[in-house]
Amino acid sequence: MKKIVLCPNPIRDPGLAYSEDILSRLKARGIDAVLCPHHHIIDKRTPVCVELPVLQEELRTADLLIGFGGDGTILHLARVAAPYQVPILTVNMGNKGFLAELEREDAEKVIEIAASERYEIQERMMLDVSVLRGGRAVCEEFALNDAVVRGTTRLVDIEVLADRQRITRFAGDGVIVSTPTGSTAYSMSAGGPLIEPTARNLTITPICAHSLTVRSFVLDPGRAVTVKINLDDRKLGYLSVDGGSFELEDRDEIRVTQSRHVTRLVKASERSFYEIVNEKLSEK
Repeated sequence: MKKIVLCPNPIRDPGLAYSEDILSRLKARGIDAVLCPHHHIIDKRTPVCVELPVLQEELRTADLLIGFGGDGTILHLARVAAPYQVPILTVNMGNKGFLAELEREDAEKVIEIAASERYEIQERMMLDVSVLRGGRAVCEEFALNDAVVRGTTRLVDIEVLADRQRITRFAGDGVIVSTPTGSTAYSMSAGGPLIEPTARNLTITPICAHSLTVRSFVLDPGRAVTVKINLDDRKLGYLSVDGGSFELEDRDEIRVTQSRHVTRLVKASERSFYEIVNEKLSEK
């Protein structure tokens, strides 16, 4: 029997009313479905009687994961689901919801797709990100969108290398290493190019570089990118991987490579990438 895991963001779905409705309708069709809200963001409106199974345990035997929330929810689920190769059907319960395939009003379509035995799946490239301190890894993450290295209130010196060959060096606020999926996020806001999300490459985008000549670079996905940040003179630096935060020290090296993991997203709408870009990222 097909097994479906529903994972709502309780802040976006107060009282889990929407996801509970989807759950009951799937069960009415004889589908094995289980509800696994985000444990770390359960809010006071979540019914105390709701059972909260551990998401990772349920994904071991799942055929499909349905995520209800905004882009932040989807990024979190991508990292959780990738090691299990479970496809994700995404329903926007947030604001722009650029990564989501369906909207809140598409409940009937959610049911039909979930009950279907066949649906199109898009594979999205992910990143492996590690921080080396004195040659030892002190932080290891992987991401669907990007890895951001930046300072705080002062300009920092950034050097970026690919396979140990220097790409660029500049003073600025920081640098973004993004996937094609992440090209429509922070990288776009910093002036980086928009890239079709099913492509495979690494994009290097400077953040507010204090230079007229520094530009974005688009690299082969096989490159091993190293970012070095100079944090002398009591400067502070941070690494953000899909929104998380890790404090950096002087002489830390941030390594970014294409991950063996991919995010498998269910393609549920007829809209093209270009239509979505113009619909959700254009000024009204």
